Amino acid sequence: MRIADVFFQGILAGHLIEEEPDRVFRFSYLDGYAGPPISLTMPVRERDYTFDTFPPFFDGLLPEGFMLEALLRRNKLDSDDRFGQLVLVGGDTVGAVTVLPHSATNRGP
Repeated sequence: MRIADVFFQGILAGHLIEEEPDRVFRFSYLDGYAGPPISLTMPVRERDYTFDTFPPFFDGLLPEGFMLEALLRRNKLDSDDRFGQLVLVGGDTVGAVTVLPHSATNRGP
């Protein structure tokens, strides 16, 4: 299992979790999070959002084209490891949402 912390404008909003071996992805807002949703497609709610593939909103935060190819080569990442790519570049995304490895922030899910 891999966990990433998801921030909205610098405030911890929730966690993105990759569960193995089935590669199911879950996003959950923190209990008591009162900020805006990280995406209009994922309003704030108590239930987890569950995805059988990498969540489209988070996929949209990733680089594309030659930038993606350079990222994969430089960091020896598998092109299918979207979660790994996200935690690598998630601290420097365009917009209000940032994503950091859970171990970097030391906060409980």
